[in-house]
Amino acid sequence: MEYKTLGKSGLKVSIIGFGGIPIQKTNEEEVKNLLIRCEEKGINFIDTARGYTVSEEYIGYAMEGRRKKWIIATKSMARDKESMIKDVEKSLANLRTDYIDLYQLHNVKTKEDYDKVLSEDGAYNALLEMKEKGKIGHIGITSHSLDILNIAIETGKFESIMYPYNLVENQGEKLFNRAKELDIGVIAMKPMAGGALTDGKLALKYILQNSNVTTAIPGMATFEEIEENSKVGENISTLTEDERNKIIEISRELGTEFCRRCGYCGPCPKGIDIPGILILKAYKEKYGLKDWAEQRYFSIKSRAKDCVECGSCEKKCPYDLPIRKMLKKVRTCFDE
Repeated sequence: MEYKTLGKSGLKVSIIGFGGIPIQKTNEEEVKNLLIRCEEKGINFIDTARGYTVSEEYIGYAMEGRRKKWIIATKSMARDKESMIKDVEKSLANLRTDYIDLYQLHNVKTKEDYDKVLSEDGAYNALLEMKEKGKIGHIGITSHSLDILNIAIETGKFESIMYPYNLVENQGEKLFNRAKELDIGVIAMKPMAGGALTDGKLALKYILQNSNVTTAIPGMATFEEIEENSKVGENISTLTEDERNKIIEISRELGTEFCRRCGYCGPCPKGIDIPGILILKAYKEKYGLKDWAEQRYFSIKSRAKDCVECGSCEKKCPYDLPIRKMLKKVRTCFDE
């Protein structure tokens, strides 16, 4: 396994990390066996989140007695200081550890969100306090918004960023280049495009061609996935002409109805988070996370059923996606 330094944090992470979303559908013992195999294959970076239901708990159980072999990253949607302190403490308890290597502000979507977390009583100051106490080592930020991350990397406040990147979503390449110049680690999330991509080897190989990417974090819930993904990280080779042609073919196939979560379709007049609910559909159908996806979907105030088909989203979509048609498929998926 090859390793890179995660920006100014100094953390030496495997270029293939362990994404902690899909293990929600397994159990503690399975996760323990999966992580032991990851260790054997040289994977040392694991990413989870407070919002991934039992993911932190399963990982905490699995890592008991082997904590020093892992670099742990988790994240919270908390936006105020008090809530973030509670979430960090909860993460520490779930993960059965006295420190977390990287704690991230999770999915900062809007400028309003960003300003809130950086305010005096915001979540960022909570992370600073936790860092001073030695409970977390480093601070990162994740987002689906290029605008937010372009602002964040210039502040000097973050040691890593996390953004979607895969063979059909490459809009973050300029961001990654600038992050590398500023010595900020780049974590590529959604390497399989939310389950839309089935050739995991090709997907990861494409990502790792970009020298500005520090690590990719595919979700893994089977030994087969660990074997396939780790092999890519053991020997980064240049894409062949056949592979490049296949990437063009895949992009063409997905291009008609594939949401790249750029967010340009918003704001929706009815308050629908269009990219957000489209990815929940993918989690339910392609990741096998039916209960988790449904719980999150039905907790949202404005859902696909609230679409009045005004078409304002389609006029703003740079990829000319048939969003109204796609939202109807979301309604069918969640049976409402």
